[in-house]
Amino acid sequence: MAVRTIALAAAVASLAACSTTVVREPGVGGGKASSPAAAPRVSQAKPGATVRVQRGDTLYGIASRNGIQAADLAAWNGIAPPDYTIYPGQTLRLYPGGARTGSASAPATAPSAATRPATTPPAGGIVRSTATPTPAPAAPVDSGIRWRWPADGHLLGRYVAGDATRQGIDIAGSGGQPVRAAADGVVVYSGAGLVGYGELVIVKHNEQWLSAYGHNRKRLVNEGQNVKAGQQIAEMGSSGAAREMLHFEIRYNGKPVDPQLYLPAR
Repeated sequence: MAVRTIALAAAVASLAACSTTVVREPGVGGGKASSPAAAPRVSQAKPGATVRVQRGDTLYGIASRNGIQAADLAAWNGIAPPDYTIYPGQTLRLYPGGARTGSASAPATAPSAATRPATTPPAGGIVRSTATPTPAPAAPVDSGIRWRWPADGHLLGRYVAGDATRQGIDIAGSGGQPVRAAADGVVVYSGAGLVGYGELVIVKHNEQWLSAYGHNRKRLVNEGQNVKAGQQIAEMGSSGAAREMLHFEIRYNGKPVDPQLYLPAR
């Protein structure tokens, strides 16, 4: 199972049962997405401009306010369809890579090779082709953070690059078991308003790095609260999940990375 995907500063079980897309659906009031017909026909890129996601924002709303098609905004920022998950505190670019003022919008399907983050391997893994070979994925970005495991227990599910339902790891446990902050930071989200994550806590560690803790039974911290690595922030539970577990994600600039590349070996 996994979760459906973080919304005010952002970042997030049994991968076969839940969908890891903690999504702010591109619509109003959490209902169906607004009709694409209401969006601008041609995106007006704004080179150099960015916007910070606020709590309650949707990808569609941000796109509409800035004269950009939601699909283009998603493509420019590497946000995977169909859920288009965004998180509070996430910075979104209002232009494609190398865009000039008045340039046409980028393809509305997926990020181009120029805009795809170097740390994200191409979906599907190795591709056999007569064209130029796809370069090997770059080494993980150095976070400069001393991460620690957020809970004890064996892994139920692992991160899979490019799979919107496996954007983190799932750690088995029992109800009430401590869920701890993986590093120092400030709580930017504490609630149950993100689809598929149940009772969720999101911790911002710096301007680039976030961690998310989903399916809790009880949240023990509030938004704006500073937390230390190892501090208990929640009790493990099964909210939004088929069994008791912790869904844990690490995000770099709003994009999921493999937590096991950053957590200490065990």
